[in-house]
Amino acid sequence: MSDRSHVLPTPEGEYFENTRFARVSLIAAVAAVVGLVVSLIGAFVWPEQFAYSWLFGFAYCFTICAGCFFWIIVHHAVDAEWSVVVRRQWENIAQCLLLLALFFIPVILFRHHLYEWMNIPAGQDHLLDAKRAYLNFPFFLVRAVIFFSYFAIFAFLFRMISVGQDRDGNPASTLRMRRLAFVALPLFALALTFGAFDWLMSLNYHWFSTMWGVYIFAGACGSSMSLTVLVMAALRNAGYFKDVVTIEHFHIMGKWMLAFTVFWAYIGFSQYMLIWYANIPEETEYFILRNIEGWNLLSILLVVGRFFVPFALLLLRSTKKNLRTLCLVSGWILFMQLIDMYIVILPELHRTGVHVSILDFFPVLGIAGTLAFFYLRIIGKTSLFPVRDPRLLESLRIQN
Repeated sequence: MSDRSHVLPTPEGEYFENTRFARVSLIAAVAAVVGLVVSLIGAFVWPEQFAYSWLFGFAYCFTICAGCFFWIIVHHAVDAEWSVVVRRQWENIAQCLLLLALFFIPVILFRHHLYEWMNIPAGQDHLLDAKRAYLNFPFFLVRAVIFFSYFAIFAFLFRMISVGQDRDGNPASTLRMRRLAFVALPLFALALTFGAFDWLMSLNYHWFSTMWGVYIFAGACGSSMSLTVLVMAALRNAGYFKDVVTIEHFHIMGKWMLAFTVFWAYIGFSQYMLIWYANIPEETEYFILRNIEGWNLLSILLVVGRFFVPFALLLLRSTKKNLRTLCLVSGWILFMQLIDMYIVILPELHRTGVHVSILDFFPVLGIAGTLAFFYLRIIGKTSLFPVRDPRLLESLRIQN
């Protein structure tokens, strides 16, 4: 609820000084080069391990960036006021989706190591033959192009209109972005769901779950909001957003983290319970594999660490009002999202138990380092928040 007893002046905007953070950019660039070079070496030395490790790094970064894009859509669709001052950073992070389209190329090149269904000829497996209208490489490639085109184009349009409003202050831009959000929202559901089916669920073409897209969505939203907390806190600590982003905004972000912590657990449990109850072999093999040997311990860690720990902490108002504690919880959720994607992907390669490879770390380092470097290059090109959004005053004086 907004406190209308006083009105704060509209800020003139703040601009990120790239020269102040040249060292941070250098660290991101070095991390990107090291991660990508070692990954490239691994692609020649150990192609199968590289394929799974690269998909793991790609999936982790993609879900977080896609989650930030989702928050842009929701902001405009519901005409939210609190998130006006946060929205520009979502717009900047969402621009990384175009880079992620390039990082998907190794998945295409090493597809035969990842997707067994691409190597099985027709007539050998009747279960696969029944799905070949969907599971075939040409259609797989076409879908990937469509999905990434959607993410890149709509992310670009939202940011372009938003930045244009900074210059002309035209309130019609807000209405344009809202109409665009209503188009983007159902397309987002389709793109993320079928992307999750294609890139993750089809690692085991026998297995299927109609809740899979929602499960990936829940993890993406919770982890992206956690990243938002860390980014905004870092910028605030660097001297930006003074009297713009307050503890009230962080309190709301903490509430969203709590909401999607519960939602992730609800979807995960519902998926598990329904598959366990139905006891269909094609469905149960996914969880059987992840509940043997070392994978069982990692799965228990995920359940405890992704739900019970953040749930207990985020229930407390004091956690959401204490920026340091909220940042620690945010970092933990991002780490749990990493574990989640690891459990989704790597058991299909190491079916007898956990086998952590040094190559698992470098694709994450390379992709995340590249995205961080790109983010630091574009953040200074516009104001850190929309300076002429019609709801900026309401966002500045938000209380909850």
